[in-house]
Amino acid sequence: MPYVLDTNVFIEAKDYYYMFDVCPGFWEWLVKRNGDGSVYSVQAVNDELQKGSDKLAEWANERGGEFFLHPNASTARALETVASEVRRMDYEESAVNGFFNTADYHLVAEAYAKKYTVVTREAKSNSARLVKIPNVCDKLQITCIGPFEMLSAEKARFVLG
Repeated sequence: MPYVLDTNVFIEAKDYYYMFDVCPGFWEWLVKRNGDGSVYSVQAVNDELQKGSDKLAEWANERGGEFFLHPNASTARALETVASEVRRMDYEESAVNGFFNTADYHLVAEAYAKKYTVVTREAKSNSARLVKIPNVCDKLQITCIGPFEMLSAEKARFVLG
């Protein structure tokens, strides 16, 4: 099943687990899996990554539209469905409006439209003040996992040569 990755997956990988100079295999794996049609993200995530003006922003910029999917007619319809469902959930209005102004909204819509699995480091929350991806995914019956779960399921290996 294809995956769509949240902004925090890239940032935490860059900062902690898979720094570019320590584990280039992770970044190569993402590109390879994108080439075979199993790993993507969305343009709104790329927009967030570009704010960093660092090696990650450069890497993301080099990937373009093949990696960072642009909205199409099916995602536009999915955005409406996601918005409707989020409004029905028990969130404060400011939380709902905030969610609609993030890449998270577009990520969930892409997953909903194409039946992709969402990959994020976010955890569920019972707070009414912040909409969390896993909560919305549960509501819409979208599979939502962490990056290590994805790597394990895909049998990714970053082995020294």
